[in-house]
Amino acid sequence: MKQLFVGLTGNEAVATAFKQARPHVAPAFPITPQTEMMHKFADFVADGEVETEMILVESEHSAMSAAVGASATGARVFTATSSAGFALMWEVVYIAANLRLPICMPVVNRALSGNINIHNDHSDAMGGRDAGWIHLWCENTQEAYDSALMCWRIAEHAGVRLPVMINYDGFIISHTSESLNILPDEDAWKFIGPKDVGAGYSLLDVENPITVGPLDLTDYYFEHKTSQIEAINNSPEHIAAIFKEFSALSGRTYDFIEEYRTDDAEIIIVALGSTAGTAKVVIDMYREKGVKIGLVKIRVFRPFPVDVLRKALGKAKVVGVMDKSVTFGGFGGPVFNEIRSAMYGTANPPKIHDWIYGLGGRDTDIAQIESLIDQLQAIAGGSEAEDINMLGVRL
Repeated sequence: MKQLFVGLTGNEAVATAFKQARPHVAPAFPITPQTEMMHKFADFVADGEVETEMILVESEHSAMSAAVGASATGARVFTATSSAGFALMWEVVYIAANLRLPICMPVVNRALSGNINIHNDHSDAMGGRDAGWIHLWCENTQEAYDSALMCWRIAEHAGVRLPVMINYDGFIISHTSESLNILPDEDAWKFIGPKDVGAGYSLLDVENPITVGPLDLTDYYFEHKTSQIEAINNSPEHIAAIFKEFSALSGRTYDFIEEYRTDDAEIIIVALGSTAGTAKVVIDMYREKGVKIGLVKIRVFRPFPVDVLRKALGKAKVVGVMDKSVTFGGFGGPVFNEIRSAMYGTANPPKIHDWIYGLGGRDTDIAQIESLIDQLQAIAGGSEAEDINMLGVRL
């Protein structure tokens, strides 16, 4: 397929993908570094390139509330947020998932206060990892664009019907221009297709009236949560099929994880987001020195891809997990906790250690990744090490 080779920021790329999806409603409220994504989409609306009802609300809580109301009518809906904006949505984020509403939302990842910080880490999205949303993570602008196309097919699939969060690093991806390939509008539309407004339940179906958001006490709440659990647990097969279809269309391969030089790797780094790109460069440098090291990049964090991760990491001696957020009072960061739990009980599991890094947008450069690999080599050679470590902190 002929694709368009363009230079766009991550925010422009996601706005372009959403324009191609032709959503019916977009509640919007600004917060750095998400704001420019909605600005660009507003340009598309103002220029008549997409017929979307934009609702300018008074807060992020209102944005998600409006998204819930619009989606419950059967409309195709998106909103976007970052950091404290996502935190302010907290109550309604859970409601969107509980009501099985296929809302799509970019979360342009930014540190949470306090203190006030506008730069990138993953504390916002990780705070909502158990809210019932599907989480996609992006390394670069190309992946952000592609995920913003695929999210509609995932969310609206009859076997899924759950909201989807597209995570990409604030400023690092959102505000920097990269070269990427985008689908022509007509081909993107053929892939996404119109939303089946008759699928599921709708507030506008007067012949079959429903109640949305009722009081749900001890008699049925547990059963309703069980159905929600089943929905997200059953979603991987549908996500995989959509990844496969998009890969055939675009020529770009997508899966729940990406393995980089792991075939014979004795040491494996696990990372999310843009850090994976830096890690690949350093891994190539160490491969030239004969070090058997690789990378596993997680693309789908929810539902957590336990089986593929066990297979990918089970061949390593040592695994170094990189967490760009912290679980206060817990044992390591959220990615470390998931990885360690997934590998528990497997035969001959690797040694697994955690490195907290990049909080508040602290640069993660080649020298830091080199330091991490050197530490992992020492562990592989038999040296003792702390389970939880810090990377890039001034001593």
